[in-house]
Amino acid sequence: MHRVVSVEKPRLVSTSTRTGPHESRWGDLALLRATSGWDRSPQPVGDCEYEWPDVSSWPVDDDLIGQGADLNASTVIDGYRHGLFAMERNGGDPVLFWWSPAERCVIPLDGLRVTRSMRRSARQYHIRINTNFERVMLGCASRGSDDKVWITPRFIDQYCDLHERGWAHSVETYNEDGVLVGGLYGVRIKKFFAGESMFHMSRDASKVALMALVDIMRSAKMTLLDAQWHTPHLSSLGAIVVPRADYLARLRTATTP
Repeated sequence: MHRVVSVEKPRLVSTSTRTGPHESRWGDLALLRATSGWDRSPQPVGDCEYEWPDVSSWPVDDDLIGQGADLNASTVIDGYRHGLFAMERNGGDPVLFWWSPAERCVIPLDGLRVTRSMRRSARQYHIRINTNFERVMLGCASRGSDDKVWITPRFIDQYCDLHERGWAHSVETYNEDGVLVGGLYGVRIKKFFAGESMFHMSRDASKVALMALVDIMRSAKMTLLDAQWHTPHLSSLGAIVVPRADYLARLRTATTP
């Protein structure tokens, strides 16, 4: 068993677009989930070869928990189950850093702020699930801001592998011409979805993808949408911050059979 090294250190209109238990502006959500692979059982990934630092040793005022390990499917999925996600410090450093924010950002599924502007934008787009996963990741990576440098080629390769295995999913926004103009991706484990990143090339395209994600999760009776770190943008959409211990308790409930 390998050990991961510890380190020191807009106006609200409505909270949902749904109009019934299955029907929404996106159509029949149950059918959409069934035909897109959203609800399929993911392939087993095997046991993780690493031992994470015990939660009792995690720094209470630092988000960085450890370094090392790899991006194998078993490692990444086990990391999520333990409240951890990986990033690279920069593209030239192969060392992985594992994070669990002391103050975790989550989006309550009954608290998404949907403005009139977002509703108008939603009427201009079409939503698809899992039809262009790699292109969504590339769209997120191409934004070029400092918080996206971790979406390196090896991350794209490994998450595409997770997608093929049924763990990682994309929600995609298309315009009337069928052009991909926004979307998001992340990892699902039972009733939990780890939102990794989103992008837009047209007004509100990523927000519309988030609207669809929340409705899909609610229709699937999921309970926890992780957004990692708090930002003013996420806060404007209804995201809240919860202490790490609270988040880990919610995570256990969402990922336990």
